[in-house]
Amino acid sequence: MSDVEIIGLSKDFGSFVAVESVSTIFREGTVTVLLGPSGCGKTTLMRMIVGLEKPTAGQVLIGGEDVTRVATSKRRMGMVFQYPVVYRGTSVARNLELPLIADKVSKGERKKRIDEVAEILGITDLLQVNVDKLDNAGRQKVAVAREVARKPEVLLFDEPITNVDLTSKLELKRALKSVFQELRQTIIYVTHDQTEAMSLADDIALMNDGKIVQLAPPHVLYHEPADVFAGWFLGNPGMNFLRDSFVIEQGVLTSPFLSAPVRVFGDAGRAVVLGIRPEHIGASVEPNSNSVEVAVTSRSISIGGQALLELELDGHGFKAVVDHGSGKKMTDRAWITLPPSKIFLFDSDGRAIVATLSGA
Repeated sequence: MSDVEIIGLSKDFGSFVAVESVSTIFREGTVTVLLGPSGCGKTTLMRMIVGLEKPTAGQVLIGGEDVTRVATSKRRMGMVFQYPVVYRGTSVARNLELPLIADKVSKGERKKRIDEVAEILGITDLLQVNVDKLDNAGRQKVAVAREVARKPEVLLFDEPITNVDLTSKLELKRALKSVFQELRQTIIYVTHDQTEAMSLADDIALMNDGKIVQLAPPHVLYHEPADVFAGWFLGNPGMNFLRDSFVIEQGVLTSPFLSAPVRVFGDAGRAVVLGIRPEHIGASVEPNSNSVEVAVTSRSISIGGQALLELELDGHGFKAVVDHGSGKKMTDRAWITLPPSKIFLFDSDGRAIVATLSGA
């Protein structure tokens, strides 16, 4: 296992900048997920790391060794693609064995590795089955097993469960989770699916417009977004952002969204945006001493059978997630509370401001 370090890595396609001067370290023995919307540069970044794409600028280091100009075959990496790459017309076992033969692994060691990886991925009963008889998910398991059996220093996955049906997607995700937990290899995994990223990653490298905007464990990325994009992209729905909805004077924040002023500790003078996640907004059918009355403009069912409310106050639209039973009772009006500890402040560049809010 080795760290993977990238230094000032960039890739231009003519006037289009796909990856812009990215520097970071993917820690040894951890799973780092490159997460972001389509076109953000995550696959291009991965292809440069593995050697399938030549950087416009920058370096790639594996275990401290500069491999920027080293051929893919000599980078001690394994890669699993979106579509399963297997040797057709032969058995699962033979698919796993052929690369080991090419690597001059002894017969006894080959059998040991094949048996181990087959057990982890739950394909022991399929070893003698022709891969042509497997479905897409089954062949992708074989592709994963083949790369794992080779024991490369770094494993890379480019959206490996994108092109399978939902049931198979869940099965593959469980299988990958087992592989990652068992091996503790250095793994870089690309996806646009935040649920996939949150369930598989030790660290998430969130990408936007060719840059890594935040690298952190999943819970940190979700609860401490570094900018507006991170708050918006993580979550279903993402964070609410309220502009021109508050005033901060002498360390006190007042807003029509709050029943009383709150104290602000930190450098909040640059704040122009107030952010709060929909699930952190308390909403009820009856007022209380800490609540503010708002209009309910729409109701729908959210993930897990919860109610998603679209609300409005002073021309600002925002969302709240509440339990389904309460949501059904909120027809045209609701009373909301915003816990100060769950409020985020952002500057004019969209960057999070380090500040603590509490009841005044």
